[in-house]
Amino acid sequence: MSVAFRRESDEEHKEPRFELPIPAGPNLVTEGGPALIDARIAALEAEQVDADEARREEIARDLRYWHTRRVTAIVAPVPPADEIAFGSRVRIAVDGSERVIRIVGDDEADPAAGLIAFSAPLARALTGAMEGEVVSLPGRPDAVEVIEILSAAEA
Repeated sequence: MSVAFRRESDEEHKEPRFELPIPAGPNLVTEGGPALIDARIAALEAEQVDADEARREEIARDLRYWHTRRVTAIVAPVPPADEIAFGSRVRIAVDGSERVIRIVGDDEADPAAGLIAFSAPLARALTGAMEGEVVSLPGRPDAVEVIEILSAAEA
């Protein structure tokens, strides 16, 4: 029989579904990180109950990611009071406007809420800085002024 008449399965035409990428490096989290991961897992498991087949496959993929992140989570130590580190809350000035940020794990990041991943360029530039210092960003010397290091417990 000619190849032209061969019926191909529907599976051959689907886009491949790849696993969600795991960020490189250690899975550092703040003291609240494990609870956030557990809440995300619980929400996905609850959604999975009533989902259609396609959505259940997506949820299963997401659950594999979050279970891996839960198992590999490392709660970072409390940051020092006088130096910016993972977990620090900091008042900074960028281009003349002040804002408060906290350096958190990759999965905890929410830049709109002031939660900056430790792997982000801003967090990397600030790490190790102290109050009153001015740090540079790539291509922007003296871009960020550290106004105050706040207590991480205030988060």
